Amino acid sequence: MSEILKNIKKAEVLALKDTMEYTEGQVVSKTLVQNAGVGITLFAFAKGEGISAHESKGDAFVTALDGVGEITIEEKKFELKAGESIVMPANHPHAVYGRENFKMLLVVVFPEA
Repeated sequence: MSEILKNIKKAEVLALKDTMEYTEGQVVSKTLVQNAGVGITLFAFAKGEGISAHESKGDAFVTALDGVGEITIEEKKFELKAGESIVMPANHPHAVYGRENFKMLLVVVFPEA
């Protein structure tokens, strides 16, 4: 049987924001799950770094873990701080930018095929 949840310790209390480090000038990601139904990824955006506008076939649930990020959904900007969440709806252009160093948990739920 293959491992479903990877790249993270199990049966141990942890702070997700401490499982990744910032790298100056980069966006760092760590995939925890990727299959036909769901994707779960941790991101660490160095200040000033981002992911340009794109669309996803699934609803994307973002929870800020550290710092301050800017989420753009169809050209509307939202500020996201640690502990806050937002849903980027499927098939709508969205982008992410680190106003400061910014860590987030991304859970994308894909429609059934």
